[in-house]
Amino acid sequence: MASLTFMDGILLIVAGWLLIGACGLLVMRRTTFVAHVLFPLGALLGIILVIVSLASMFAAPHTAVLPLGLPGLPFHLRLDTLASYFLFVLGIVSTGVSIFSAGYFRQGEGTPPGLMCLEYHVCLASMALLLLADDAYVFMVTWETMTLAATLLVIANHRIPEVRRAGFLYMLISHVGALGLLLCFGLLQANTGDYTFANMRAQNLDLFWGSIAFFLALFGFGAKAGILPLHVWLPEAHPAAPSPISALMSAFVLKTGVYGVLRVSFDLLHMQVWWWGGITLAIGLASALFGVVLSTVQTDMKRLLAYSSIENIGLIFSGIGLTILFRAYGMTALAALSLTATLYHVVSHACFKSLLFLGTGTVLHATGERNLGHLGGLMRFMPWTAWTALVGALAAAGLPPFAGFVSEWLLLQSFLFTPGLPNSFLNMLVPIVAALIALVGALAGYVMVKFFAIIFLGQPREQKLNNAHDADNWEKAGFVWLAAACVVLGLFPVQMMPVLDRVTHLLIGQGIGAAVAAGGSLLLVPITPERASYAPFVFALVLLACCLLAFVLVRRLFHGRFRRSVPWGCGYPFQSARMQDSAEGFGQPIREIFGPFFRMTRELPSAFDKTPRYKVTVEDPFWTLVYRPIVALTERIARLAGLLQHGRIALYLLYSFLTLLTLLLVVMQ
Repeated sequence: MASLTFMDGILLIVAGWLLIGACGLLVMRRTTFVAHVLFPLGALLGIILVIVSLASMFAAPHTAVLPLGLPGLPFHLRLDTLASYFLFVLGIVSTGVSIFSAGYFRQGEGTPPGLMCLEYHVCLASMALLLLADDAYVFMVTWETMTLAATLLVIANHRIPEVRRAGFLYMLISHVGALGLLLCFGLLQANTGDYTFANMRAQNLDLFWGSIAFFLALFGFGAKAGILPLHVWLPEAHPAAPSPISALMSAFVLKTGVYGVLRVSFDLLHMQVWWWGGITLAIGLASALFGVVLSTVQTDMKRLLAYSSIENIGLIFSGIGLTILFRAYGMTALAALSLTATLYHVVSHACFKSLLFLGTGTVLHATGERNLGHLGGLMRFMPWTAWTALVGALAAAGLPPFAGFVSEWLLLQSFLFTPGLPNSFLNMLVPIVAALIALVGALAGYVMVKFFAIIFLGQPREQKLNNAHDADNWEKAGFVWLAAACVVLGLFPVQMMPVLDRVTHLLIGQGIGAAVAAGGSLLLVPITPERASYAPFVFALVLLACCLLAFVLVRRLFHGRFRRSVPWGCGYPFQSARMQDSAEGFGQPIREIFGPFFRMTRELPSAFDKTPRYKVTVEDPFWTLVYRPIVALTERIARLAGLLQHGRIALYLLYSFLTLLTLLLVVMQ
């Protein structure tokens, strides 16, 4: 009965989101009502979703059938711990983004506020139903609804051609991925004609067809998640979309791809093969390294965060690949550890990346600038935005005691245990893999230093920045919600382990809860205390005590007297904001070291230029190596097909006659 209540509660939340969206149509251009009434109501439903989904984690799975859809194709729904966990993450993200949106959206920014309210809440409702889907039909219906709603949100400023192109690219790649999902579900039902997930769980595909189904799922869900080489839509769509939409897409729309891979790999398929894990691990590591390297050289703050999302999705897929490896070799305890790290990074990334995207939205509204080269010194004008963005940046950099550190630390522990694999080739690659993970973590810290320092520290690079204003109260509330989530997840990972254990027990039959419980309530122990442990709360207390001690000593030694002076400029007296390190200069060492990762074009001045300019353009190499040849081939085929269309009925009849004649000859033979 309790499980039924949880299912009913979530369906009521979905219905509430749809009702809020419908109300938006009735007040299409009443910006104040939409912002200060409808979006806060959506945030309230998000908070309720957090509570209901968290409680449902400890209840038995429950199924339901809704009399919707087509005749003979009702909606089969199932609420289990995997769905509950992702609903929990969706609740956290939707609450923060909805609160922030109440202060962000304004009149005259493309799509009318009421229509955007509809699209936004339809997107939330479709993602919630997607997580509850228990058959391929309702899954694909909600998947496509989510894609359509997200596309409309991306092209909110549809008057700009670049925005329309970004929306088209996102929809195109999403639909290509959806074709892979349709083929995957077709294989999983094994010619039974029953597309319910319960039937798919009962099938036993052989290795060949199981492998095809797995890689079709990896392709289809990877297109949505943004793994290589299907990532190209992500750096285009994020800068084009309004910042709250960028936050929602990075924080959760990408995670629907992660959810799909977990659902197919560990729930619908009855086997895991070691080389499935090896390929997934390699793709994840390549995505993580590529994403973090490209993010270091970006000068657009939203594009920087977009490539950072590719890096974090790569880490998540690396964890999934490692889990498949451990599971294939029967090392269930280590599979539980890597899966726990993966799930923890899902919620951690959702919190800190949405916080950072919302911070860029406030900066964009206050300054009108997205280019890092035109920003700087905003901390003195926007302290709320700066301090909360600092929390997100520290979490994204993987520093303790924030959420990002816990998930990446657990993932690194998983890799450190891989020498126990009964495969000499894989064991030989362990040092390389561990070194790549460490390199990705170090470069992620480098990226966050660049992001925060260029925007908020130093002197303003433009005169207009002196008039920048801080976030309003709604935006501040959204910041505080997500920043608090980053801190709580970082300080209390031990208390999160029972929640994650429910998911790992469902998917692989084991968790790390027993080892964590043996370490006590303050010590996070992934396997045994002798191997590794981390005390986040104690670490935070020691760090706070050191800061307080330093403050007291400075106040006592200097008797509270402070002397302010300009920093030393090597004897040069005419200091200005142009003397500061620029975004291009910050990324110059990475451009030199990792040059093969991207294509660079330089605009060099000559000695005779009266206004010399130096410009470096960094381009994603996948555009040149993969997508432009595909576009050229498609255009060539389209031109050849166009030759057949002359507008003459006689020629069309001739084509039909020749086709029938050819078919007749084939049948006669």
